Amino acid sequence: MSQPAQTVPQVSDPNVKLVIGAVVATLLLASLGQTIITTALPIIVADLGGIEHISWAITGYLLAATVAAPVFGKLGDMYGRKVMLQSGIAIFLAGSVLAAMSVDLNMLVFCRFIQGIGGGGLIVTAMAAIGDVLPPRERGKAQGFLGAAFGLSTVVGPLLGGLIVEALSWRWLFFVNIPIGIVAFAVIAIAFESRTKGHKRKIDYAGAALLTTALSALVIYTSIGGTILPWLSLQALVLPAIGIVAMIAFLMVELRAAEPILPLDLFRNNAFLVSNAVGFIVGTAMFGTITYMPSYLLIVQGFAPTQAGLALLPMMIGLIGSSTLSGIFIARTGRYKMLPIISTAILAVGALLLGTLGVETPFPLVMTYMLLVGIGIGPVMSVGVTAIQNAVPHSVLGVATASAQMFRQIGGSLGVAVLGAIFANRLAFETASIGHPEGTAAFNDATLAAMNAADQFAVLQAYTNALHPIYWVAAAAAAVASIIGWFLIEIPLSDRKPGAEPDAKAEPQAAE
Repeated sequence: MSQPAQTVPQVSDPNVKLVIGAVVATLLLASLGQTIITTALPIIVADLGGIEHISWAITGYLLAATVAAPVFGKLGDMYGRKVMLQSGIAIFLAGSVLAAMSVDLNMLVFCRFIQGIGGGGLIVTAMAAIGDVLPPRERGKAQGFLGAAFGLSTVVGPLLGGLIVEALSWRWLFFVNIPIGIVAFAVIAIAFESRTKGHKRKIDYAGAALLTTALSALVIYTSIGGTILPWLSLQALVLPAIGIVAMIAFLMVELRAAEPILPLDLFRNNAFLVSNAVGFIVGTAMFGTITYMPSYLLIVQGFAPTQAGLALLPMMIGLIGSSTLSGIFIARTGRYKMLPIISTAILAVGALLLGTLGVETPFPLVMTYMLLVGIGIGPVMSVGVTAIQNAVPHSVLGVATASAQMFRQIGGSLGVAVLGAIFANRLAFETASIGHPEGTAAFNDATLAAMNAADQFAVLQAYTNALHPIYWVAAAAAAVASIIGWFLIEIPLSDRKPGAEPDAKAEPQAAE
């Protein structure tokens, strides 16, 4: 009876290490794809033109990654994670090569969309692949490594992008993906064994198309609302209307589909529902918090762009450290419920403290606040994925895992949009209240340098005051996520073999 236990794979097994290394490399490749071009955008615009559409170089990637997640997750369940990882790498590299050869911004945006399809597929398939090679108790440790890779890309991406642009050209931001992708492709081909049998399955084309339409409408609306078009303009409101109609049609199709792209029964699963609710809310708080910290460091603290990137290191250290340690804790104890509850409470405290920032806040104090935010973010995604994978049948492991990424990114899109609108309105109010004639145009180096000390302090204080509501909302969101975490029904992680189904006696399916 002891023989099966000896065959249960561990993170320390050489072949498993090789697979996890390849999976982490592919996930890092995909997540860097989103952040590496941020510091190079002004240079790209100078070369290709089209400054009015430059944000779509990032939004296009995010949109494609969001809509690709559930599709790749389902196809991974149907045809195996190995072939989907390799497909994702191939699509990502094709988009990278074409993006490097772009002759105008429209071509770059289109190529970034292709990149995003591959990148989104890689992220969700990488997380699901862990469930194919490790038992539930060991998955937490590996998911912690993946969470650390996400944290690393947040800070390293912009820094690496700046260094590449300064040393070579912006086109190398895309060429640099090729050797990493080829190595990851080869390692997966050699070491990874797909556990899904390749018998013929029906693809839910209608469900995939409708879900893609609904998600696209939502992401595009949050991207253009309040910037390109007013939120409540007729042209902008067409998008959420399309999204609602597509979502209703999607639900009707999924009820009848033989192989639904997103099985609706999953929403009756406690771990699926609670973990994704927490992930959605934390995505809102996380992206909103991270998006506006560099601007505070640049404008108020007076950092150079590279210095501002380095100043985010405390947040990255906190994120990587807490993600890794939470994985080790899960592997040793088999427990996980308290981790997101505690971490989101820490995130709420960190965001609340960021809401006290002023013009003269000492930088060591700012670093401490950012460290707390990083600690709070770190465990959420990896623990959520581990909990979901532990509670669903292996036949839907991929699509259930993809949901975690999908809900987090949707939350992030909404967070950036809503918090951006709050910031813009508050900034207009603050600059008007001090009666400064420059208004919101005052926040550039030349204008600030021309002011006397008193005016400069007043303008910078107005800017920090406008940031405060962002962090208050983020803190409230994190507090709500912490409360929701208490509703998670914990199923202790077992040492069952990869591919084995959850213990029916231990698996509460209904959300409470």
